[in-house]
Amino acid sequence: MSSRVLAQCNISRLLAPLDSPQLAPFVAELLRINALAGAAPGFLWRLKTPTGDATSLRIFDDEMIIVNMSIWESIDALFAFTYRTGHTDIVRKRDDWFERAAVPMVALWWTPRDIMPTVEDMKERLEHLRKHGATPFAFTFRQRFPAPLAELQR
Repeated sequence: MSSRVLAQCNISRLLAPLDSPQLAPFVAELLRINALAGAAPGFLWRLKTPTGDATSLRIFDDEMIIVNMSIWESIDALFAFTYRTGHTDIVRKRDDWFERAAVPMVALWWTPRDIMPTVEDMKERLEHLRKHGATPFAFTFRQRFPAPLAELQR
């Protein structure tokens, strides 16, 4: 078992409030998609509130930005869940619910198995990716880096 696991965060800017008719199909899928993730091979943890998801968390100044963060055994496990399960239907419909972004909205990074990432970690990794592009500190599916053997320096 590796001492490192993959953390991922993704943020999205809503086209309308979560309680709007436009977002109703997305909101209706949350429980199913979260359950699908929870049962997926390699899934370890996800950020959530007592209501069961993270859609009510507002960690950015923009109230229309929602967040997601999770931990996986490997990048292959996350990729398989994202693009080879029922989650793919949500990815295909994202333009119905979320603004297209001009900057990276997804960051991946390796973290020690025994340390849970924080929302501050999420913000730092996204900002690093936006400023410096993909590096071992924060990367993407397209530009991957292997799990390090020692603690990463920026």
